[in-house]
Amino acid sequence: MHTFYIRAVRAESLKLKRSPVWLAFFTLPLISAFFGTMNYKLNISVLQSEWYSLWSQHTLFLCYLFMPALIGTYCSYLWRLEHTRHNWNSFLTAPVPISILYLGKLTQAVRVTILGNLWIFLLYYVCGKFAGIPSSFPREALAWFLCGTLGAVVVCCVQLLLSLLIRSFAIPIGVALAGGIFGLFMTNRNYGMNYPYSLYCMGMRANNPNMEIRVSTLLVNSIGYILLFAALSIFYLRRHERAAG
Repeated sequence: MHTFYIRAVRAESLKLKRSPVWLAFFTLPLISAFFGTMNYKLNISVLQSEWYSLWSQHTLFLCYLFMPALIGTYCSYLWRLEHTRHNWNSFLTAPVPISILYLGKLTQAVRVTILGNLWIFLLYYVCGKFAGIPSSFPREALAWFLCGTLGAVVVCCVQLLLSLLIRSFAIPIGVALAGGIFGLFMTNRNYGMNYPYSLYCMGMRANNPNMEIRVSTLLVNSIGYILLFAALSIFYLRRHERAAG
C-alpha cells in the first residue's frame, strides 16, 4: 500500500509540474500582503496593536476570498485531466486501490495549501519588519498556522468532491468563492465552527487575532468533515469503478 501511495502522489505531481496555479498561489498572497501593509502604514495612528493589527489587514480578504478560491482552482485542476481527456476508464481501472488514487490527489492539494500558508506567514514576517514593528513576532502565530492549515484541509476535501462531481472547471471555484464569503457571515453569527468554509478563517484568526476559539472543537469538527467528504469522494469513485470494470 505504501508503494501504491508513493506512486499515486508522484503521478499527480508530474501532472501538475508546470501548472499555472502555482503562480496564483504566489501572486495573490503577495498582493494581499502589499495592500494590507500599505493600509496598516497609512492608518498606524488607529491600528496600534502592531503585529496583531498588521495580521488583521493581511487576512481581511485573503482568508475569506483568495485562499478558498485558490484551493478550489487547484482542486479543479487536479481532476481536469480526467474530465477533459475522458481519462476515467484508465484512471478507475489502474492497478491501484481507489482510496489510494484519491489520497494521491488529496496529498497534492494539502501540500500546495501548506506551502501557500507558509508563504502567507513569511510575507507577514517580512512585511512586519518592513513596517518597522519593534515588538517580537507573536507567539500565537504557530497556533494560527496549525489551526488554519487543518481548516484548509477541510476546504480541500470539500472542493475535491465538488470538482469530482462537476465537470466544469469554473463552477467549483465559484462555489469556493461563495463559500468563503458566506463563511464570514456564519462566523459573525457564531456558527463558524459548524460550517466547513469557516474553519480555515477561524483557525487563522482572520481579521481578528484576538478571536477566542475552542481548539478541541475546531479539531473534532475539522476531522469529522475531512472523513465525511473523503468518504463521499471514495464512495462515488468506487461506484464508477464498478461501472468501468
